[in-house]
Amino acid sequence: MENIDLFLSGQKYDLTISPPLMNAAGSLGFFPETTNMGDNPKLGAFVTNPISLHARTPAGTRTCLPYPGGFLLHSGYPNPGLQVALRRFRTHWARAKLPIIVHLLVDSTDSANQMAQCFEGIEGVMAIEIGLPPEIDLHSAYELVEAASGELPLIVRLPMTRAGEMARALVGSSLNAISFAPPRGMLIDEHGKVVSGRLFGPAIFPLTLRNTREAIDSGLPVIAGGGVYEEWQVEALLAAGAQAVQLDAVFWSFNWK
Repeated sequence: MENIDLFLSGQKYDLTISPPLMNAAGSLGFFPETTNMGDNPKLGAFVTNPISLHARTPAGTRTCLPYPGGFLLHSGYPNPGLQVALRRFRTHWARAKLPIIVHLLVDSTDSANQMAQCFEGIEGVMAIEIGLPPEIDLHSAYELVEAASGELPLIVRLPMTRAGEMARALVGSSLNAISFAPPRGMLIDEHGKVVSGRLFGPAIFPLTLRNTREAIDSGLPVIAGGGVYEEWQVEALLAAGAQAVQLDAVFWSFNWK
């Protein structure tokens, strides 16, 4: 993989991601550990599991359903909430050898502003990534981005299937780059119940490449990801114009080629 660094400049702090490769939120935990990094490809930054303002328990009907080429995951994004996460993980972030990008789940301008400000000045935390709700309207998305803007570089994770549309709507906002959330879908479980969740696996890659090209047309820096299991796919996304790539489920059953 050609080593072209990604540079993000916040109001007060800057971040260089070298190599331009990182894990996606929810794939490797809340901080980098030897046990979860293993022999994985070298990363230029570490993205935490999603953190919400208040604690979230696992979904009552959490499940993982396979399908040809991937799997559907429904988990509910469990996490201890903002204040507990700060107490538990800030020491690990300060000691990390990789720059930390904290992923925040935001659902209002107040929560976006409050959470983003809490991480300014936290040692080791070099950027914020916010995840937007899948069905958010374009005006509300713009307001959430502005509310989360502060001293740290800001990455905004867009619903993948709306990435082009939303990227165009966010031109001129205070974000520094956009990334992609896993696409969502539905499957029938063994009890005949319809389950909604996030989709992972190699079958996602064609959708990732298509949406990367559409999002790049907005002129915003794009961090692509979804269905990336081999190095040629990273090269293809970078060649399409992405400035960095996120990896997700490949870490759970490592098979890097």
